[in-house]
Amino acid sequence: MHIQNFEAFIVAITILTLTPGLDTALVIRNTTRGGFQDGAVTSLGICLGLFVHATFSALGISVVLTQSAELFLVVKAIGAAYLIWLGLSSLRSFRHGSSMAVEQSVVNKVSGKRSLREGFLSNVLNPKTAVFYLAFLPQFINPEFSPFAQSMLMATIHFVIAMLWQCGLSGMLNSAKCLLKSSKFTQWMEATTGVVLIGLGVKLLMEEPAV
Repeated sequence: MHIQNFEAFIVAITILTLTPGLDTALVIRNTTRGGFQDGAVTSLGICLGLFVHATFSALGISVVLTQSAELFLVVKAIGAAYLIWLGLSSLRSFRHGSSMAVEQSVVNKVSGKRSLREGFLSNVLNPKTAVFYLAFLPQFINPEFSPFAQSMLMATIHFVIAMLWQCGLSGMLNSAKCLLKSSKFTQWMEATTGVVLIGLGVKLLMEEPAV
């Protein structure tokens, strides 16, 4: 199997991964909340969502999002609402900063499932990712081979690059132990990422569907 313009694909997908956005904000938020493991599991959830979009793209399901404004708006609203909910959760933690030490011990016990779910849903419920995969992957599909297999291969490459970047980012943040142990820094990060997530959700709601 040969992906067409493989070098161009690697460059483009790497630039996309390194560009700050929702994924970066969510990994930073959860690393601050529960340390490296929390951030790494969040990254795993985000990256697993890539295979959902690759499957939809390969099977042509994502075409519906570019052809139906109504369905696009529904999916977009669900994704935006989830981002806003995550942001509000961060701001709620900021408001109750005095009880964060107690909450942290609880989070450490449940953060695996919680972080995986948050990362996965934030990616899968983002229609912009679906539309991006629909427009991006076909440019590198070799018609002589299976489109589905090639889409899965490209999603796997994206998975590896994104995991390396996001886990590296999480590790760097976790290394700053003196900051992460500071309740003021933790509260500041919760508030900042909360505002960012809400802003991303509102921006997603306000954008016109690309149809």
